Amino acid sequence: MAADWITIGVVGLYFILMLGIGAWASQKIKNTEDYILAGRQLGFWVFILMMIGTVCSGMSLLGVSGLGYKAGWPTIWEQIFVPLSIGICIIFFGVKLHNVSRSAGYITVQDYLAHRFESPVALRTLSAVAGIIVSLIYLVGQYTAISMVLMWLFGIPLWLALVIATLVTMAYTAIGGLYAVAWASLVQSITLIIGVLVMAPIIIWYAGGFTHVNEFIATINPNLVMPWNPVGAFAPPYVVSFALLLGLGLACAPHVINNVLAIKDVKYFKWSPLIAFLIYGVVIFLLKFAGFAGLVMVKEGVFTLPAVSNAQDFVILYGIQYAMPVMAIWAIFAVIVLAAVMSTTDRLMLTIGAMFSWDIYKKVLKPDADDKSVLLLSKIVVVVAALGTMIIAINPPEMLAILIWMGIGTMLATFSVPLLAGLYWRGATREGALASMTLGLFAALLFGFLNYFKVKALGIDFAAIPLHFSAYAFFISLLAMIVVSSLTKKTATKVLDETQTGWYISKQ
Repeated sequence: MAADWITIGVVGLYFILMLGIGAWASQKIKNTEDYILAGRQLGFWVFILMMIGTVCSGMSLLGVSGLGYKAGWPTIWEQIFVPLSIGICIIFFGVKLHNVSRSAGYITVQDYLAHRFESPVALRTLSAVAGIIVSLIYLVGQYTAISMVLMWLFGIPLWLALVIATLVTMAYTAIGGLYAVAWASLVQSITLIIGVLVMAPIIIWYAGGFTHVNEFIATINPNLVMPWNPVGAFAPPYVVSFALLLGLGLACAPHVINNVLAIKDVKYFKWSPLIAFLIYGVVIFLLKFAGFAGLVMVKEGVFTLPAVSNAQDFVILYGIQYAMPVMAIWAIFAVIVLAAVMSTTDRLMLTIGAMFSWDIYKKVLKPDADDKSVLLLSKIVVVVAALGTMIIAINPPEMLAILIWMGIGTMLATFSVPLLAGLYWRGATREGALASMTLGLFAALLFGFLNYFKVKALGIDFAAIPLHFSAYAFFISLLAMIVVSSLTKKTATKVLDETQTGWYISKQ
């Protein structure tokens, strides 16, 4: 019983700390810009750790290790492409967007798209709605991960785990905005990094060490220790599409890319890509190898995973439970997992609130709305988004990583082409952007549905297509941008100059 109370106390203290950060941050908010962009005052390490925390989602602890358990070394490319997405976001999107936003006063990336493509209503609305849709898809995956941790730790039903996770994350995000998200991410990312560096090696050691783990999984299936699979998922063609999905898809995700608008000084971009890549790269590699170690322990009969459809996502939880059979340690590890998941969940909530209140309400529906009403609406939408996705998450997916990738794939197909073309190609037009975003969004949702539900149609088995489904939607989006832009009226030179459009990263 004492251990139970220790567990409750550790997790409870973590939740209280997050709520305390929200309460403190709420005192710093004077207007909508403060709420959405933390007053554009994020420092170097706060920015780096928030970027790591935003990208490091439930997939990073539960999904990454679960995928390693299921498919072995062919999935190791994930450990390169996910950390790389932070560098891609900062270098190819962040530098230019930050420079332009400082002079133009952008609050969201939708402000940039509306300005660059001279579409203050149509493209702004479409990009905001698309951003809300993909963020909601992604958010469901985060709630699934949070609920799994609480169910495992406390033995409580799914609905109760979801309610607890929702109320805590929703509360500090709604009251504290990006100030709360940024400083919570600072705490969460430090917790995650230290926790993984300590506990993942313990799991690997308990399974027999790196060499034994590698040798053992090779006896299970030689393909598990190959750099890629001969056919199907994680065969070379799939790996290429996987690079596109994670490297570029995460880089342009609304909840990630909006962070670059909040940094205090553009000089912080010089070293932040490399530092973030190295820190997160080490963390995510150890998590993947912990999944390999979990496979060894299951096959050697150390423990048995629960009889649920997404059993592999529990492997790291069970691994730490058996490698360190002290309940207080489980509680500490649960906090580490919660930190990783909540650091993405809170940013998604805030992004949804910002896109609805600022881009749809203030900029389209009611331009004369005062700042106080916009700020209030943003907080209300954070609450509604949190509760809505909580309800959807009651039926968890077969595999957490699949749902996360669906969200990222939709982001890739919807946002990457309009943003890249807008920033670097002076020939990209309003009509091209509208066509690209619309067709990319619908193609991603269609191919994702056909792939997820293993549909066979028109002689195609969509569960066995050689590339990740998002790659096909991305190429459709790219083709639409090129063709339609070539046939429509060019953007005014004045606008192109104001938005620093051209084949350069920065002229400064």
